[in-house]
Amino acid sequence: MTFPVYTVIMAGGRGTRFWPRSRTRRPKQLLDIIGPKTILEQTIDRVLPMTDWDHILVVTEISQAEAIRKLLPDLRDSHLLVEPLGKNTAPCIGLAAMILSKWEPTASMAVLPADHYISRPEEFLKTLTAALQVSREGDYLITLGIKPTAPETGYGYLEQGEKIRELQGREVRQVKAFHEKPNRERASAMLKAGTFFWNSGMFIWSVASVLKKMAQFTPDLYRELADLEKAFNRPVWDRALRAAYERMENISIDYALMERADNVVMLEGDFGWNDVGSWEAVYQLEAKDAQQNCFKGTVYVVDSRGCLVHSPDKIVALVGVQDLVVVHTEDAILICPRERSQEVKKVVELLEKEGREDLL
Repeated sequence: MTFPVYTVIMAGGRGTRFWPRSRTRRPKQLLDIIGPKTILEQTIDRVLPMTDWDHILVVTEISQAEAIRKLLPDLRDSHLLVEPLGKNTAPCIGLAAMILSKWEPTASMAVLPADHYISRPEEFLKTLTAALQVSREGDYLITLGIKPTAPETGYGYLEQGEKIRELQGREVRQVKAFHEKPNRERASAMLKAGTFFWNSGMFIWSVASVLKKMAQFTPDLYRELADLEKAFNRPVWDRALRAAYERMENISIDYALMERADNVVMLEGDFGWNDVGSWEAVYQLEAKDAQQNCFKGTVYVVDSRGCLVHSPDKIVALVGVQDLVVVHTEDAILICPRERSQEVKKVVELLEKEGREDLL
């Protein structure tokens, strides 16, 4: 890039749908859910061809900070931004933008979740590079919309509007509207229409543009960030940061800005994206045997198909079952139908109610 660009990776999620492997101190993004590396490491590997460690920031929650420091020894200490409390994506992004405005106020930033899978990284980088160029040429909030391949009910959708321009052979279009997760009938209609795209949760903009919109649409959050700026790199920083986060609203960047601003545009992304949102998503991504099973560990199978088993330390035997998820860890076992793997987070909610911190 011929202009300053920072990649901001949001790595503070809990990954509750991946219990019992995903825990508070070692959630989904810090696990080798897909492939031999952690999902966070894969996210960084994807962007390194266009950047370097000096231009990567990772934002995480305090309980995960030490694990990330060990996992990413090349990351500068000052580039690991540690939130004292999890307050959703708007405070997370605002914190990163505020700090970047101190370091390099003319920079653009690409904001990426730490827990997505992309099968075509070269195409992803081409799309991201084009989006960053758009961020230099206008006051835009840019997102990447994923062309849907099925009537998916687990994603939010973007409705594509009129064409703004074309750059590097890619259309830049207005985002006409954001749509919440639809039911099956509505998702089928969206797929057929051809003008709706999955909301990837990836964002690109200049630091100045996003802070300006925060001042307009989330003035309370912006005031907290402006006050924090005065404490940056001073001994009072940790205390000021916690106090500010305790006051901040828990709000996503979609609700805070993207659904309200009039300068939101999108580029289409076609690079094999998956948000790896459940064990079912892992099943779809992993290689399978002739009976459509995929296993990690030693598994003996009798008349069983369509199963995902993760049990590296205990032998599992399947007899006459199909379409199950079986996950064994040192202190817990999960068994559920694959089609209900989104509901695993309800187990975490039950454990929280019972105060079972040992299993969280």
